[in-house]
Amino acid sequence: MLTTRIDCHQHLWPAALVEELRRRTRPPRLDGWELQLVGEAPYVVDPADHDASARHRADAADGIDLALLSLSSPLGIELLPPEESAPLLEAWNAYADDLPAGRDLWAAPRLVEHDTSELARVLARPSVRGLQVPATVMATPRALERLAPVLRVAEVADLPVLVHPGPVTAAEPEVPSWWAALTGYPAQLVEAWFAWHAAGRSLLPRLRIGFVALAGLAPLHHERLAQRGGSLGEIDPEVFYETSSYGRQAVDAMTRVVGADALVHGTDRPYASPTDLALGPAFDRAVQVVNPHRLLNGGTR
Repeated sequence: MLTTRIDCHQHLWPAALVEELRRRTRPPRLDGWELQLVGEAPYVVDPADHDASARHRADAADGIDLALLSLSSPLGIELLPPEESAPLLEAWNAYADDLPAGRDLWAAPRLVEHDTSELARVLARPSVRGLQVPATVMATPRALERLAPVLRVAEVADLPVLVHPGPVTAAEPEVPSWWAALTGYPAQLVEAWFAWHAAGRSLLPRLRIGFVALAGLAPLHHERLAQRGGSLGEIDPEVFYETSSYGRQAVDAMTRVVGADALVHGTDRPYASPTDLALGPAFDRAVQVVNPHRLLNGGTR
């Protein structure tokens, strides 16, 4: 009987990545603990948010046995020129070699002049449980076709892909601190989900794929999709939706469209906190134990 409770989406920067970001002279970069990105206002990082021991205690208090760590794709590291992305990606992916029990990693690919052989070696590293890509690189069916060779490396390795928001375009000054998380990020996820819905399964018939933050609630647009000539069709059993930043109302609505078997627990720590969905112990077991196991390892519903 499965018992491991999994958080599918956290961020925890290793010291090597922090050092590489501080070496940079242009965004993405860290100036001390101030994060500077092209499309967002400077953000002062709390060092305690990336303290591995403190995070372990927080997870233990929440009953989490395994946390999957994710590179912050809004940094745009995967999309830098190869000579710039290489040290940052190596600092992240090498983290998998040193993770303690209770921590695994979503690997990050080089997406400019990508090298599928190199990526295959990255995915073979210990504690790598799948591949993460920014939603911005699969915003249309044609873009997804271009990305397919990268995703196919994960498919061949029988590892899942996690779709995460990527960099946002520059916003006007003085917008609230939550602006990108409520505008650019969900919009990217919606585009990526519809691109996958239109073309993904025909390109990658065996790939397991998960979308963070309930794919920006994209499946809830199925009625509008039908009005505009499309169709939700049959629910794809290999597509999953991670729950971070949402609560009972959104999760319940998603369940009514895609089913409870498609949902996996995630928190997006340290940028969001766990939410008690109050949908019962059977639902909690499904989204924290059974469904994450299927996302990571395959298996039928």
